[in-house]
Order: sequence, then C-alpha cells, then structure tokens
Amino acid sequence: MRPPYLLLDIDGVLIPFPDEHGSTPATHTCHDVVPAGRSADSPVTVWLRRDHGRLLMDVIRTGLVTPIWCTSWRQDATRLIGPLLGLPALPYIDLPHPQIATSHPNGYLWKRDHVDAWLAGAPAVWIDDDFTHLDRAWAAERDARGTPTLLVQPDSHAGLQERHLVEVRAWVEGRRVRTDRPNGIDVER
Repeated sequence: MRPPYLLLDIDGVLIPFPDEHGSTPATHTCHDVVPAGRSADSPVTVWLRRDHGRLLMDVIRTGLVTPIWCTSWRQDATRLIGPLLGLPALPYIDLPHPQIATSHPNGYLWKRDHVDAWLAGAPAVWIDDDFTHLDRAWAAERDARGTPTLLVQPDSHAGLQERHLVEVRAWVEGRRVRTDRPNGIDVER
C-alpha cells in the first residue's frame, strides 16, 4: 500500500498570522517574496521558521508519507516557500482560485471538496489551521470507511510545532498495513 499523502498548508501553518498586537513568533524570520502574477515592486512579506524544513524532512525521509503542498500558494509553494525552508521541490494540488468571502463558504474548509476529489480514496494526513467540525466529521467518515485520515490543526498564530510532526509520525507508524503471511506471521509492509 502506498504511503499516505502528507498535505501541507502554508498560511497559518508555516507562515503564522500576526497576533492581536501585530506580532509574529520570535522564532520566525522575515522574507520578501514575489508570487506569480505580482510585480517585483510589490513583494509579499512572510515570516518563516527555518527549522520547519528540517522537522518536515525528518518525517519525509522516513518514506512513511508522500508530501504534497495543499495551499493557495499553489506552485509558489515549491518555487518560493520551500527553498527558504530548505525543502526539495514538492508537487502541489492545483487548487482553484475561488471567489469567496470566507474560508468556510459551506461551513467547512473551501479546499476540502477539491482535496477529496484529488485524494480519490487515498489515505492522508492533512495539516491546516482552518478546519471546522464538519472537516473533522469528513475525516472521521473516511477513516470509518477504511481510508485512514488524520487532520492536524496548528494554532494559526503559532504555526506548526514539533509536537504536530511527532503526532503525524506516530499516527503513520501506527497505521502501517499488516498482512498475514502463509505461515501465519504478521509482517509490516
């Protein structure tokens, strides 16, 4: 069985949102980037924590997950954000550019329908800061149908923490597929 996808969001996960005082975590450093379609005269300022790359690579190198960007940054995730974190080029889900006024136009995260179609029944760990109870119910339904699904939701002002990746790794290791050999001995694949 293929490893579960590790779906990675950026805003609120790798780039924390400023708190009520306009501050970002002291662990993050400021970078100006120019996303596709923007002029170099109008960069976007982002705050990134360099060791996020190392922490993510510690999980990716296990081979227990297949990392995929799942963010409105789309191809700019690999082109702009990944290199600042020391990450290799990762594929991305080509999410649409919805014309919405909220992240939850139907009561759940706007990405979910696109992610569900893209996954096509594959197991997944999805790290995003913007899940609702309806997203958690969706994940529980997938899990109940035999499609392992874990949602990890960092605080959008603190971003991804090492404990989140410890949770991911423990969950994935605990979900390894077991098969019976003819001699009756269970082995992990």
